[in-house]
Amino acid sequence: MATLLYEHIELDERGVAWIPEANTKVREIVLSRQAYGYSPEEMVEHFPHLTLAGVHAALAYYYDHQAQIDAEIEESARFVERMRAEAGPQPTRAEWEARFRARAAAR
Repeated sequence: MATLLYEHIELDERGVAWIPEANTKVREIVLSRQAYGYSPEEMVEHFPHLTLAGVHAALAYYYDHQAQIDAEIEESARFVERMRAEAGPQPTRAEWEARFRARAAAR
């Protein structure tokens, strides 16, 4: 069961903070702010499923739990790197296109 901590923020059973009405993790708000430098108003403009109150609540939650959220972000990045390493080299776009053309020509 989710726990209400801040208005607009809930923790799921794993302890991950969400804006439930937007189905968005707090860390996604934080990453958007870090990556693009978006203000709360710009986030709402770029992601219309968010509300300004939800974005502000997410940022307030982040600043109150910064070490925890930063650790979640780091763990997610490590997970992605492990998956990339396990997947091995991926075909380039040109290689995919050549495969597609070869299959189409074989028909």
